Amino acid sequence: MSDNVLIVEDDHDIANLIRVNLLELGVETEHQDNGDQALQQALTKPYSLLLLDVMLPGTNGLDICRQVREQKPEQAIIMLTAKSSEIDRVLGLELGADDYMTKPFSVRELQARVRSQLRKAHLIQQSSVNNTEVAGKPLVIGNLSIDQKNHQAIFNKLLLELTATEFELLHHLASHPHQVFSRNQLLESVWGYNHSGYEHTVNSHINRLRAKIEQDATSPQIVQTVWGVGYKFNPHGVEAA
Repeated sequence: MSDNVLIVEDDHDIANLIRVNLLELGVETEHQDNGDQALQQALTKPYSLLLLDVMLPGTNGLDICRQVREQKPEQAIIMLTAKSSEIDRVLGLELGADDYMTKPFSVRELQARVRSQLRKAHLIQQSSVNNTEVAGKPLVIGNLSIDQKNHQAIFNKLLLELTATEFELLHHLASHPHQVFSRNQLLESVWGYNHSGYEHTVNSHINRLRAKIEQDATSPQIVQTVWGVGYKFNPHGVEAA
């Protein structure tokens, strides 16, 4: 089954540019320039990835992101934002976007970001059919169990509702306890690219992850900040929870 990407963009020139370059990756695309119709399509049809512009006629991209994330937690989403709209980038990530790109963007960067998100989508598809080759035994640390085969994380006997990117971030950090990773290192390992100016992506995902696993997200004991360096996973925080 080939990948299918929904391009939600009211600028038809940009939408066509995206479509042409995704065809080079062998990806099928659909285009929608109205937010209301795009939301309906995103909720009722299966897509490997959504590319969402923020400013749209009808429902805006941020609201589409929020509503889709509520009903399809594992849906891959990349937001497309204006270069000057930092608030839109931050809001998009906090509402559940996996990544964002600022216009204008390079074709090669677009393709790299799309490939990265499609890779995550493929892992989820593999786990859904219980492919035993996806991974070995679950990673268990204290009360936390991370099962790559089924793409699930259980903490204190409760299933964590994680997006695909949140899951990968947690698994990467937990696989290297006490090791400190810079934001750029996490971008490269989890998102599959390393471009300066996209630190918001890591920061927002760390915040979202903490909100789901920490007893007090304002005083994290599991995913900790090492000031001036980056983030680390503290296994003792899991064991004490």
